[in-house]
Amino acid sequence: MRLQNVGTAVTFFLLPAATRAATYNLIKQYAGSTFFNDWDFYDHFDDKMNGDVNFVSASVGASARLAYVDSNTNRAIIKVDNTSTVPWNEKRNAVRITSKDSYPIGSLWIADIYHAPYGVSSLKGAYSPVLIKDPKSAGLSPGTQHGLREGAEIDVFEGVNAMPTSQMGLHTTAGCVQRNPNQLTTLVNSTDCAGDNNAGCMLTNTHPSSYGPAFAAAQGGVFITEFAESGISVWFMARKDIPSSLTGASAIDTSTLGTPMGNWPQTGCDIKNFFQSQNLVFTVTLCGDFAGPPNIFNATCTGTCYLDYVIKDPSNYDNAYFDIASVRVFSSNPSATTISPSSTSTSSPSQSSQTSNGLNLASLRAFTSTVFGALLGIAGLELY
Repeated sequence: MRLQNVGTAVTFFLLPAATRAATYNLIKQYAGSTFFNDWDFYDHFDDKMNGDVNFVSASVGASARLAYVDSNTNRAIIKVDNTSTVPWNEKRNAVRITSKDSYPIGSLWIADIYHAPYGVSSLKGAYSPVLIKDPKSAGLSPGTQHGLREGAEIDVFEGVNAMPTSQMGLHTTAGCVQRNPNQLTTLVNSTDCAGDNNAGCMLTNTHPSSYGPAFAAAQGGVFITEFAESGISVWFMARKDIPSSLTGASAIDTSTLGTPMGNWPQTGCDIKNFFQSQNLVFTVTLCGDFAGPPNIFNATCTGTCYLDYVIKDPSNYDNAYFDIASVRVFSSNPSATTISPSSTSTSSPSQSSQTSNGLNLASLRAFTSTVFGALLGIAGLELY
């Protein structure tokens, strides 16, 4: 997730290249009563986007009902505190989780989400499925702005404030571009995956229920992310459009998925060169670098992000939550250990991350993620 001018969209009409089909087998799933078992909680104030939140620990998340499994639905809830009055100059509690395992090229993720955060002053991300690369959290000195060094990030779902649609994209070092994509959207913000301030090669998810009240009213849907040597693709399917063959499937043939919403072929970006194994991240932050500046915040909201929302009526954040049925991980590696849909075992190609002081140390050379996120100011789901 990077600074991005969400108010400007440039339309490109490109001759698409064929998207290569592949088959992926189920190797891991996060679901049900054990959903939170294999995630690290950040347990720190937001020093990623400088948002006005404190990310809580697993124990606080459970006791404060900010991160728990709903006993009625058996789905995971990740939310912003919507009951406490926050004193001036303090931050509101929220949740940021990162998968303990990272997944290499040749992986595919399906995030089944019933509700995603939306509203004033939030940034959401679940996006590849929604993370921020930050070498400082791996004991490194910062590289370029926002800590980008080597490696790259996939934003699967990124929503900001009261914008009507979400966005997705990649953030890399210089040299990776989106070229000749085969995709549904025609709203492309940028094709340079580095860009000014590492804004990334972002595009708009043009599905009418990709974010906000429309996403909630449709009971959400699934985000499918393919992380392949031939390129990166993201599909979005609203709940009513999810084929029965996808529900509970132990194998996925991408040729059956249709044209992706977003596609970044290897013709413009050498995936092996720019990307390393990805951790999954869910995060929601408030205000901060992206969602809080007046030129962005006041595009869809009135007042001042922190003063009029974060420390005022906590019910402002009644809709600032994820409701997640599952995240399932698939691999194209024939030697990967496959599992049944009811199992939660990890696969052989996943790479367990070392941790220190609650921080994910996925790699000292490159810190990469796939993010599912929201900024209220902004929210999201990311992979890195």
